[in-house]
Amino acid sequence: MKFFEEFKAFLLRGNVIDLAIGMVVGTAFSNMVKSLVDNIIMPPIGLLIGGVDFSNLFITLRHGPKAPGPYETLGAAQAAGAVTLNIGLFVNTLISLVIIGFAIFMLVKAINKLHKAPAPKATTKQCPECCTQIPIAAKRCPNCTSELN
Repeated sequence: MKFFEEFKAFLLRGNVIDLAIGMVVGTAFSNMVKSLVDNIIMPPIGLLIGGVDFSNLFITLRHGPKAPGPYETLGAAQAAGAVTLNIGLFVNTLISLVIIGFAIFMLVKAINKLHKAPAPKATTKQCPECCTQIPIAAKRCPNCTSELN
């Protein structure tokens, strides 16, 4: 029974719940970025470099037993049981990684800016006559004995 109580206490700790929420939000964000890359970014890039559909950019390593190549699409190659090197899918994933990494970098940078520690309060001031550092509460400089305002 003690095991279940410890497990319940573990699950109800704040950082475990925060981690679970972070995982859910991160997964949703990752899916959104994948859709952005696959549906918005890559089609114009493929069009600019000659109408290449990156999701169908692959190299056949071994033809499938169900149908000989060449294959028009990656889906056709996979349906035929071919072994393929999926270069286009890798490029899409790489671009997604860069976008997610940049977004996380900007988020952390913004959070760090919000949590910046306030500047420490000054404890000394400079004597206008001899330019030495003296305590703020001083009424007379201990070095040159000039009166301070």
